[in-house]
This record gives sequence, C-alpha cells and structure tokens, in this order.
Amino acid sequence: MAIDMIMFDYRDAEEDFFKDFDKGCFEIKFVKKGITEEVLKSFPQNYLDNVTVISVFITERIDESVLKYLKNLRVISTRSTGVNHIDLEYCKSRGIAVLNVMNYGAQAVAQYTMGLIIAMVRNIVAADLFMRKGECAERSFIGHDLNALTLGVIGTGTIGGGICQLASGFGMKVICHDIFPKSELVYRCGVEYVTLDNLLERADIVSINVPYTVSNKDMIGEEQFKKMKKQPYIINTSRGELVNLNALKHALKTGLIKGAALDVLSCETLVFRHNCDVNNLPDDTRKMCIVEMEIIEDLKTMDNVIITPHIAYETKEAVEYILQATMNNIRDYFKGEHNGRVV
Repeated sequence: MAIDMIMFDYRDAEEDFFKDFDKGCFEIKFVKKGITEEVLKSFPQNYLDNVTVISVFITERIDESVLKYLKNLRVISTRSTGVNHIDLEYCKSRGIAVLNVMNYGAQAVAQYTMGLIIAMVRNIVAADLFMRKGECAERSFIGHDLNALTLGVIGTGTIGGGICQLASGFGMKVICHDIFPKSELVYRCGVEYVTLDNLLERADIVSINVPYTVSNKDMIGEEQFKKMKKQPYIINTSRGELVNLNALKHALKTGLIKGAALDVLSCETLVFRHNCDVNNLPDDTRKMCIVEMEIIEDLKTMDNVIITPHIAYETKEAVEYILQATMNNIRDYFKGEHNGRVV
C-alpha cells in the first residue's frame, strides 16, 4: 500500500523530479501553495488522516494550527537547512520526525553573493536603470576595483568560507567574524579573524552569512550601522531576520551605508508572492509583515538597493541536490536510518 505524501509550495521542476519518486511506495499530491489551514481544509479529512509525509519549504509557519489536521503524520521533510519555521517542540510531543537538507547550494550562494558585491560596487543595476529610463542628464557611475576594498564576512561556515575564497581570488582583503574561526581559511585565503565591532569599523562591504537562531534577530541594527566607519555596502543572502529593515532604511537615507543588496526578507511569502493574503497570518505576524512591506516599497525606489526573491541558491545543480537529498532522507527514515533528521 502506497504512503500518502503531500508536497507543498513546489515549483514545476520539483514536481517533475518527485513524480519519479518510488511510484509504487509513495502517492504524492502536489500543492502549489504553502501549508495553511485554508489549504488543508480544502482536502477531505479522511484523506488527511492518512497522510504520513509532508514536504515543505520555509515560506509558512508549521505548528499546531496546521499540524492538528494531520492526525497520523510521521514525517516533515523541509527542503531547506533552516528549521525555525517548524515548531520542533510540538513535533517532538507528537512523535513527528523533522528532516532537513544540509549544505545545499553553498557554492551557488557564495557565487551569487559575489555577483551582488560586483553589481553594487560597479553600480551595474543603477546604470541599467539609467539606460532603460532614457534619461538625458549626465550621471557618474564610477565604482571601485575589488582589490582596493576590504570585505567583512560575518559567519565563515560553508557559504561564508566559499565567499572568502572567491573574494581572495579577486585580490580583496578579507576580514571575518565567527565564534568558531577556521584555521584553514587563514592558511588558504589569508583571512583575518576580528571582533564584530572591528569588522564593522573596517569593512567596505559587509556580507552576512550566519544561520538565524531567534537569539540573533536584528543582529545588524541601528547600533551596528553607527559603527560602520567606512559607509559600507551591506549584502544579506542568509536570513531576513538578521537585519533590522527600519534601521537599514535609515542608514541608507542618512548615508551611514552606501547601498544594500538583499536576497532574503522576514516576510518573504508576502513580499515575493503578490497573490498572498496578509489576513491569513496570525495577528502579530501580520502587523510585522505590513510594516516590512511598507519599508520594502520605500527601498524599491532607491537605485543603490538591490532586492531579489530568495534565489541565491537557485541553480540547476543546487536544486537537484536539494530534491535528491530530500528523497533520500525520506526513504532512509522508513528504512530506520536517521540521515538529515533534526527531531
């Protein structure tokens, strides 16, 4: 008898990949939307009672409010490394296994981050907009040689370490902050580990590459922007919650920083998906997201700001790795193995 599984928030390439996933063992339903009460209520309860596995992304909060509809759920497989969108304590209490995908797209994100750095430093987006608008006034787009700049890398895990290697290849001076310094990066790339305050004071570009842990929410905020002596560019390809957006807007408008490139936001479901209804969110989340959406609309008017819809990891190779790892983790769970298991 096939195991009932629902794959939420999928893309067409993911559906094609999963259609070949053990057809005799799994019966998969594909749902374009993220997992919400409204979506689950569209299914007959007797079907939901038989669902054993769900596969999700990071765009929805997964807690008792939705999991209560899945009375016999055994596995949540998230197609991400981060799991803070899932109520792990509730899953433990229900005996639901949570599986994630580690170290996916590290090379893709590192390369994308360098792309954003080059685009910011050389004013590529601003110059493109100037040409598209057909403005007649003269405008300077003078930039900098990368090897004349100091890059500050906050977090030197797989992605941050990859950025260090790429930046050193461009001849950049690289300074890093991490609670666990990597001696191999010092040896191979000549990076220098410093305190966070020292990094903020010295860097021409600040790249944020640490995981979000709730305790580090708004780790870059008003206080940190005031310490940025060289008015750097800010690059965030990690998690939106790490940068206080209101403080970022103020820093941009007052010249505390030269520009910002963001591939991640706190309320991505609403900002990156224009058909999402803010009224479906819990009250506290809805209020926060409405404020963030207003700030984003303001940031969109600035030509020294780049905002992209969480695509740093999206290469053909990285997506295939995520899907293959997701499939393997689910198969392994039913074999009694614990690959990718968080809970």
